[in-house]
Amino acid sequence: MATTTSNSAKKSKSTHPVSDKVQNTLHESVDILAEKAASTEERLRDAAQAGTEDFSAKQQEVQAKWDQSSVKKYAIENPIATAGIAFAAGVLLTSLLRRK
Repeated sequence: MATTTSNSAKKSKSTHPVSDKVQNTLHESVDILAEKAASTEERLRDAAQAGTEDFSAKQQEVQAKWDQSSVKKYAIENPIATAGIAFAAGVLLTSLLRRK
C-alpha cells in the first residue's frame, strides 16, 4: 500500500514545471477566448433577432401601403396597359445602359 501512495504523490507533483506552466497558461487563454466567443455570439444573435423583427415590421408596413396604393388598383384594373408600360420602361432602360 505504501507503493500506491508514493506513486500517486509522484503523479501530483510534476517534474516538468515549465511545460505545466505553459499548459496552464494555454488552458486559461482558451477559456478566456471561449468566453469572449460566447459573448460575441450572443450579441450577434440578439442583433440578428432585432434586425429580423425590424425587417418584418417594415415589410408589413410596405405591404399595407401597397394594398392601399393607386398603382396597385390601376395594375389590377388594366393589366395589359401595365404590362405595356413595364415593357416600354425596360426597353428604355436597356437602351440607356447600353449607350454608356
